[in-house]
Amino acid sequence: MRIVIWHGYLLAGTGSNVFTRELAREWSGAGHDVTVLSQEPHPQRFDLGGAAFARPDVGGLLPTFVIDDYPGYRVAKVQDLSRAELDGWVAANAAAVRELGAADVLVVNHVLLGGAVGAGSGLPYTVIVHGSELEYSMRGNAGLSKWGAQVCATAEAVVVGSPHVHGALTEVCGTVARVHQVPPGVDVDEWRPQPRAQALAGLLEQARLDPPNPGNANERLPDEGNAARLAAFLEGDRDTVVYFGKLITNKGVQVLIDALRELDARAVIVGFGPDRAEFERRAEGLPVLFTGPFEHRHLVHLLALGDAAVVPSIFPEAFGMVAAEAAAAGCPPVVALHSGLAEVARGLEQDYPAALGHLAWFESGDPASLAARLAELLSLPAAQREAVRGAARSAAVTRWSWTSVAERILAAATSRVL
Repeated sequence: MRIVIWHGYLLAGTGSNVFTRELAREWSGAGHDVTVLSQEPHPQRFDLGGAAFARPDVGGLLPTFVIDDYPGYRVAKVQDLSRAELDGWVAANAAAVRELGAADVLVVNHVLLGGAVGAGSGLPYTVIVHGSELEYSMRGNAGLSKWGAQVCATAEAVVVGSPHVHGALTEVCGTVARVHQVPPGVDVDEWRPQPRAQALAGLLEQARLDPPNPGNANERLPDEGNAARLAAFLEGDRDTVVYFGKLITNKGVQVLIDALRELDARAVIVGFGPDRAEFERRAEGLPVLFTGPFEHRHLVHLLALGDAAVVPSIFPEAFGMVAAEAAAAGCPPVVALHSGLAEVARGLEQDYPAALGHLAWFESGDPASLAARLAELLSLPAAQREAVRGAARSAAVTRWSWTSVAERILAAATSRVL
């Protein structure tokens, strides 16, 4: 088949960025003719499985859900732009899709503005709902909600990652037809368990390959000198807790920091965002290392040597992809029990050894609950800890592999054609 994937943002990081490149890689590997459209300036850095790439000319405007620093763009929240500005941006992207010619499948990310791009392209399209658009921009905005309902109504299929996201879609856009539930996935070949010494050596090797970042001036690059900092911080066998994601309050980093006050454990906090300085102040005096953002080449090693990965978000999430990645690496996730995160927690809970399933989750926003879960997990006898690590890996392989996800999305996208 000829498949076009439209994504309005970059390919680095997590969430829909990872989703895009993993679908491209899986479908290309299956023999399909795939083209990716996104605003990624360096697509050659990513494994797209041989997929072609195009970067639409959007006139320097980037409508987003959360404000980040995107060099070279005028960044504004979707809800803060006029309809005329949004229509112009959608039209430019839809034209770029049409320039590629006919396609059997067009997949677009996010109800808005991806659904609008799909509708404007004139091609049959499938919308992948990631949830961030619903919660950060569309909820409570009558105009955007109505627009979202319109573009979903004309889609061939609408893909949601969990019952929570389906519920949020209904709340924001009303009843939507042709909805298919397919969870996001994880590359179980890339994320896999490693012996601790091997994982540490691999992490330090990757850190040495990082580009210079004097004074940590570029928040999108790893911190300067991370190799030496990590080597010193990770000496010994003290229990290590890992967080990776955006450094914003909605992601609940402050909950983890407060929980650490009750634990004899160190934490590596990976990511960038506007609240980093505040989190660093909050963590003063605690055994916490902030590293800046990491790529997968770092994280596959960091998670393999971690004893627990915490996903403490206090904001509704479409799915806990970071938790699934940690589980695949054999690093037991401890996730806030709400929204799409609960889907991962319940999956892990079912696969964990008897009487230990509750260690996969904690009460959202409650540092005491998180501290109690981590303390119990980290105090398990060695045999039980290994059993939990193995069960986490097994759950990721059977429930969230990208191969099965890509196959299910393609089946949804072609369900009215087959």
